[in-house]
Amino acid sequence: MKNSQMPSMETYLEPKTVDLMEEEARYARDRLLIRVLFHLGCRVSEALALTVDDIDLGKGLVTIIHLKSRARLFCPRCQARLARAHQFCPACGSKVKKAGKSETEHRRLRALPIDPDTLQILKDYISHGGPVLRHGKRYIFGINRHRAWGIVRDCAERAKLPHLLNPQTGKSRGISPHRLRDAFAVHAVKLDDSGDGLRLLQEHLGHVNFNTTAKYRKISGVEHREWYEKLWEKDIH
Repeated sequence: MKNSQMPSMETYLEPKTVDLMEEEARYARDRLLIRVLFHLGCRVSEALALTVDDIDLGKGLVTIIHLKSRARLFCPRCQARLARAHQFCPACGSKVKKAGKSETEHRRLRALPIDPDTLQILKDYISHGGPVLRHGKRYIFGINRHRAWGIVRDCAERAKLPHLLNPQTGKSRGISPHRLRDAFAVHAVKLDDSGDGLRLLQEHLGHVNFNTTAKYRKISGVEHREWYEKLWEKDIH
């Protein structure tokens, strides 16, 4: 017997749910953070790196800078490249007690359009002195990653939002900045899941691998469930 009082757990945030989080924001900065994370679908690190110079108010474009460090392991004897699992160098055969390590930083840019309402909120925020001046740059938010996570979590709690279901593990997870990025992606796929739509979404999100974008097409398993239920419709009637 099913328990009618047990609510079903959502997998992704809906736009109307994100609106509730915005309403619970106590400061203009916090409201803008939630809005930018959802309406741009950017990573929290990308949002926190935004400066006034990254925003073209006339064209309604936001330039996102994505920095990613990659480590390269190498044999200290012959400098040949190593994988993490290597105990012996595949080039010179020497035993690797401690691999050498070098890091390179990859910098990628993408220009994202922004909707008129969010653009106006940004204009008002900038004109009222919201940005924070640091090292000669005016950062839109001027907070660290830990504080950003706290803002999103606190707004979700004040809006009395339940945890979300992780579609991969089946376990519950709290609402974080990345869940707002997920919400943007799912919202986009629901409106357009064509090949062109997914390609544009991949470009917008800055995914190198298309499979990372394609996972959003599942949309909480709705398509799978509808397909499965259709298999048995003839037995019901």
